[in-house]
Amino acid sequence: MSTPYPFTALVGQEDLRLALLLNAVSPAVGGVLVRGEKGTAKSTAVRALSALMPEVDVVSGCRFSCDPASPDPGCPDGPHGTGASGSRPARMVELPVGASEDRLVGALDIERALAEGVKAFEPGLLADAHRGILYVDEVNLLHDHLVDLLLDAAAMGASYVEREGVSVRHASKFLLVGTMNPEEGELRPQLLDRFGLTVEVAASREPDQRVEVVRRRLAYDDDPAGFAGRWADEESAVRARIVAARDLLPEVRLGDGALRQIAATCAAFEVDGMRADIVMARTATALAAWAGRTDVLAEDVRQAALLALPHRRRRAPFDAPGLDEDKLDETLEEFGGQDGDEGDRDEGGDDDPDPDPDGGPGGGPGGQPEPDDAPRVDGESAAQPESGEDREGGEPQPSGGGGGGGGEQTPARAAEPFRTKVLSVPGLGEGAAGRRSRARTEHGRTIGARRPRGALTKLHLAATVQAAAPHQRARGRSGPGLVVRRDDLRQASREGREGNLVLFVVDASGSMAARQRMSAVKGAVLSLLLDAYQRRDKVGMVTFRGSAADVALPPTSSVDAAAVRLESLPTGGRTPLAAGLLKAHEVLRVERLRDPARRALVVVVTDGRATGGPEPVALASRAARLFGADGVASVVVDCESGPVRLGLAGQLAGELGGTAVTLDELRADSIAGLVKDVRSSAQNSGQSSRRAA
Repeated sequence: MSTPYPFTALVGQEDLRLALLLNAVSPAVGGVLVRGEKGTAKSTAVRALSALMPEVDVVSGCRFSCDPASPDPGCPDGPHGTGASGSRPARMVELPVGASEDRLVGALDIERALAEGVKAFEPGLLADAHRGILYVDEVNLLHDHLVDLLLDAAAMGASYVEREGVSVRHASKFLLVGTMNPEEGELRPQLLDRFGLTVEVAASREPDQRVEVVRRRLAYDDDPAGFAGRWADEESAVRARIVAARDLLPEVRLGDGALRQIAATCAAFEVDGMRADIVMARTATALAAWAGRTDVLAEDVRQAALLALPHRRRRAPFDAPGLDEDKLDETLEEFGGQDGDEGDRDEGGDDDPDPDPDGGPGGGPGGQPEPDDAPRVDGESAAQPESGEDREGGEPQPSGGGGGGGGEQTPARAAEPFRTKVLSVPGLGEGAAGRRSRARTEHGRTIGARRPRGALTKLHLAATVQAAAPHQRARGRSGPGLVVRRDDLRQASREGREGNLVLFVVDASGSMAARQRMSAVKGAVLSLLLDAYQRRDKVGMVTFRGSAADVALPPTSSVDAAAVRLESLPTGGRTPLAAGLLKAHEVLRVERLRDPARRALVVVVTDGRATGGPEPVALASRAARLFGADGVASVVVDCESGPVRLGLAGQLAGELGGTAVTLDELRADSIAGLVKDVRSSAQNSGQSSRRAA
């Protein structure tokens, strides 16, 4: 077994270490979500914590780690009497991103359950993690239904397995720790709320601290056991402090003054629900116990707010998590309680190598909390009139400082987003679980049965019985039980929803900037991004202007990154429509090799004009027909405005084999048949491309 990196050898990351230690003291805090860029010791810190957890007493032979002092009366391995017991180190169980539902919650032997009526249950990771740590790396990439199961078990302290009328329940109480890189996509706000604490981590910008990180890591890699031995005394001290804090925790008093501050803080920051108040109360109590005190002070409430509230401030998908510390201090001062302002401070924590709330930094998670509102690019909401605009498809006029096709204009602000009509890919896919297009999935409505390929995951009971029934006499059935063989088992075929790759191809030329259109265009794209966020899609963005096209955002699960790129998108210059379409086609080709099961939906946002270079219209037409030949579902958002319209976007949609909608028609309450139109056009894409050829 490999030697874990010592927890006390971590350099910096005080907030991360403190949040993990508080959950070790009081698992009721609700776990930790660690957000940060890659290479910031997120996983190292979590794995190091497991070595500090006190040993647990267990009933000998129990697969569910029942406590001998209070065994679970409903334990599948019970009932437990006064048999032998022992102790073992607390486990740290890792949940892989690609795990199945059965691997998480456990699996029933369906064959024995049908034939013998026996609950033959194989425990899953939730059972293994009972009274230990359950760690999910890249939790934002975990399938939604697994996240729901995981958080339900964490909230209820038990796991339930239901399979065709057979039910098993067992205790499952664990310290839940998730790590994620926000660049790869965000968790939904309602799932963020289920984590007790959150911490933002980032690599230090101090050279001396970075040098020390590298020095310690190299020393550990050269001799893990020797390096761990040099930190053994510090590790033992922290382990003993955790035990002492656990023992002290029931004696900590949370006075009315501290409770008033907690309630006032949550109300001041308009946090939804009451979970934040409860988590703050438990965190402040754990902070006092960790400091060796029996009274909760105002500083405990402040630190609890910095750990428990930032992620609960994220209301809209593109909101940046963070907390205004000046507002926090004003609220705490205004509602300071009599029993929360004074008290004896811990005098013995200064020399301890571990983070101490009394002597630790006062900053928020990661040291630099984000402001309430994400910064925006300053500039006019409309482009400069007439400059850089394509006049009737002609060459753009420079707006000062740019040759070769027009000058760059100030980025326009996005208009207010709106709820869009559902755009979906036709047919039945088999991609990653999501909420956009129809697909064969493990979850959804049952549409049929088939022989299982590999392990049986979802039994189709009626089909199984039907397959086994003709063979009962030949198999010598004599009792009431049904004689079932493995060949009789049938897997349920289910239809649900998948996530798609939504690739935006955005015209950023001068013609789009004219007549204040770019603000509305950005608002429409932002609205579609919000829809993609809610439907768990991957997104990508190609922009074209001047003389070339650029991949503004490679396909990613981070819809937030796309919104940031959209905000600063410049406009101006010619309209190389063909270049944009060819670049998008290349992006799809590469992505198809990486993720062949994920189907694509191309959203072209343009007025349909093509300028610059020889034969721009013919080149754009040939590039568009590539999508129709490949059967790629596509939608053209027609941005043309004014009393005189050329209908170029509609012609482009025909070449693509898709459909065209105006900005107004994109709204959910404007037309009723958009999804049907998209589907029928995409299904006829082959015929359209052949007619055009």
